Amino acid sequence: MLIIGGIFLAISIILPIWRIELDAPQYPEGLTLLIYAHSLGGNVDIINGLNHYIGMKTLHAEEFVEFKVLPYIIAMFALLSMFTAFIGRKKLVYALLALFIVFGIVAMIDFWRWEYDYGHNLNPEAAIIVPGMAYQPPLIGFKQLLNFGAYSIPDIGGWLFIASGLLMVFSTLIETGMMKNRKTSKHIVSALALMLLVMSCSADTPRPIKLNKDHCDFCKMTISNGHMATEIKTKKGRTYTFDDMACMLHYMKENKSQEISALYVNDFISENILIDATNAFFIRGEQIESPMGGHIAAFKNKDAAQPFLKKYGAEEITWQGLQH
Repeated sequence: MLIIGGIFLAISIILPIWRIELDAPQYPEGLTLLIYAHSLGGNVDIINGLNHYIGMKTLHAEEFVEFKVLPYIIAMFALLSMFTAFIGRKKLVYALLALFIVFGIVAMIDFWRWEYDYGHNLNPEAAIIVPGMAYQPPLIGFKQLLNFGAYSIPDIGGWLFIASGLLMVFSTLIETGMMKNRKTSKHIVSALALMLLVMSCSADTPRPIKLNKDHCDFCKMTISNGHMATEIKTKKGRTYTFDDMACMLHYMKENKSQEISALYVNDFISENILIDATNAFFIRGEQIESPMGGHIAAFKNKDAAQPFLKKYGAEEITWQGLQH
């Protein structure tokens, strides 16, 4: 396991470890900042051009001392992991995990410090100044920055880094003897499997829509109807919200190149409860009131929809039928 973890770390040196996605109406495809162990990638030039207008510092890899030392630190941990595997001493396993945890904490603190400085130390003579506004990206997750939505998430190299850490934890548990007890071993394996499952499936979990706060990414209206709102999640980890099924369908037609990982619709008989659109049951009728005239309602199953078919004089329609 330590050898595999060491290989994961070695590979992470050449892959992007972190990514910050920026989404705005004027950039429907989004902008991406990729953070490698040794450099920056993605749409760096475009992002630097935008930052100039709001007084943020431009990004240049040569200005970050981290890029000069980080590849060597990761390579050191990769070699240490493999060395520990071959030596096979308990104390080395414990020391490796302790050092790796300390390094992870220090790295995240340093990343947060960089983001804080990047978002708060603004040029007072910038072309666009919003009093009291700071542009610090989120450490992880989503944050709204003016008309840009910023998503900060691990990339492939980052997930390999996390997987390596989990393998170190698992190796340490074996060496402490906790894995000898079958019951304890079963619980630990289940916990680690659950952690990996959560990490792999988190991208396909709906983000709760904030009524009267979130805006429709197609018509730009505030979302206030908890029975009609919908949501799209992309493979890049972005979330797009809509106030009506019609808006989501129009958006999908205009952005066919986007790689969608999940589609969600609100269960009509519930209040702001998102369900998988591809497994939902739909009805359409002129009497169904919706924010933007889509006249479409979604339900968990056919039985739940039956009373509303007659009530609204509606017709059944499949998910495939809605897209044509």
